[in-house]
Amino acid sequence: MQSRRALLSVWDKTDLVPFARGLVDLGFTIISSGGTAEHLRQAGVMVTGVEQVTGFPEIMAGRVKTLHPAIHGGILLRRDCALDAVQAASLGILPIDLVCVNLYPFAATIARQHTLEEAIENIDIGGPTLIRAAAKNHAFVTTVTNPKQYEPVLDELRTQGEVGAALRSRLAVEAFFHTAHYDGTISLYFHQAYGVPGFPAEMALPMQLAAQLRYGENPHQQGAYYLYPCAKAGLAGMRQLQGKELSYCNINDVSAALRVLSEFSQPAAVAIKHTNPCGVAVGDSLSAAYAKAYASDKMSIFGGIVALNREVDLETASLLGETFLEVVVAPKFSGAAADFLSKKKNLRLLEVSLERHDGRLPDWDMRRIDGGYLVQTQDSIGSTRYWRVVTSAMPTDSELDDLKLAWRVVRHVSSNAIVVVKDGATVGISGGQTNRIDAAVQAIQRAGEKARGAVLASDAFFPMPDVLEQCAAAGVAAVIQPGGSIRDSDSLAVAERAGIAMLYTGERHFRH
Repeated sequence: MQSRRALLSVWDKTDLVPFARGLVDLGFTIISSGGTAEHLRQAGVMVTGVEQVTGFPEIMAGRVKTLHPAIHGGILLRRDCALDAVQAASLGILPIDLVCVNLYPFAATIARQHTLEEAIENIDIGGPTLIRAAAKNHAFVTTVTNPKQYEPVLDELRTQGEVGAALRSRLAVEAFFHTAHYDGTISLYFHQAYGVPGFPAEMALPMQLAAQLRYGENPHQQGAYYLYPCAKAGLAGMRQLQGKELSYCNINDVSAALRVLSEFSQPAAVAIKHTNPCGVAVGDSLSAAYAKAYASDKMSIFGGIVALNREVDLETASLLGETFLEVVVAPKFSGAAADFLSKKKNLRLLEVSLERHDGRLPDWDMRRIDGGYLVQTQDSIGSTRYWRVVTSAMPTDSELDDLKLAWRVVRHVSSNAIVVVKDGATVGISGGQTNRIDAAVQAIQRAGEKARGAVLASDAFFPMPDVLEQCAAAGVAAVIQPGGSIRDSDSLAVAERAGIAMLYTGERHFRH
């Protein structure tokens, strides 16, 4: 009986030697090349070099070694096809029954400081070709792309004498996902590196499974958490200090909180409920900022997420401990703060780096829709130099600071969105309404007496003067909005009569 043959060519050599020894013990001949062959030989595993199979040496510094009919013919040979068997026999091509390949570390290369040449040299050519050939012919060939697959493959070979059809099929599916992920990372990297304008005509989205979640948004849904290649900052590098595992909704809310928190350099606190801010404030200290954010909406913050942009000290931890929260996120917790909060066993504490994405891959927003995806660039705030006061009344310096805060927050609230701010803190937020006047009424009602002398932001222009009428009745001092309605003059007239200062930004911030 002809010996079965396995081709092993890997970059990641984790557990490779015991896998190869297991195959040899089961009667396989090992074919290998380059560093993989040397690694196995040093461990005492007998190896047949690829050049012995092809009769052709490695060339171009190893760029070409397995791309040869003697290799790919052996992988793609259909055992039940008489013509394939005749042609293979006439050319001296022997079947290859197992292909174990993992790829040059392209993602790891671009995640660190590197040159374009280094990125190019870490694009694997032979590896994906071998994997795809084996996966295509998975009816006869076992495709192994991950050290975690070694033991299941050896188990079936030992117990059944072969790798069963079900496992070969599953490994082929994983192989195709593996090469698609690899190529997707490469294509998006060069799209960014070469500054190609617009969106690609065809695109594969590379994502790496980070965790299987207990369930999705609701208990009857399945859920998983995936990471973008090169992701290291923010949630991707989080460290959970205590509490239950994060849920789908927790992760979604933490992501929303971090987006809002990124707007601020001074001590800031953000409270999130169902991805919408319910309290945002800045202060001279972290505890002061949190106290103001909590006071913004004491009801909505219950069971919410709080994100902070400074190390949490004991004073702030004491305030956090006064209400029920699901998650607290900060760059660091002092020892005393962590000890104090450890008494709340179910409270999840996350240390998260607040560094921004480094831009080595495009930073697009993506949303699934029926039959496809919507893709857009990230929403951002333009320069304040385009802002203009359109009323006779001018905002004071403190009102202008509050207007800037309100404008930063309103773009993170579901449209239609209205945010009321006073003294460096939100005092009324309303979003997700089907008309703007309902959002304004609700935000102003939540602000109560604090609306007097406060400022108000709207994510889009006012099609009617009714919002300004509500502002006038509540004593709102200043308003910021994009402007651009054909009826801007109606709202402007109300503002002039009430002595309200109004700014146009020329920039809309819908969030749906």
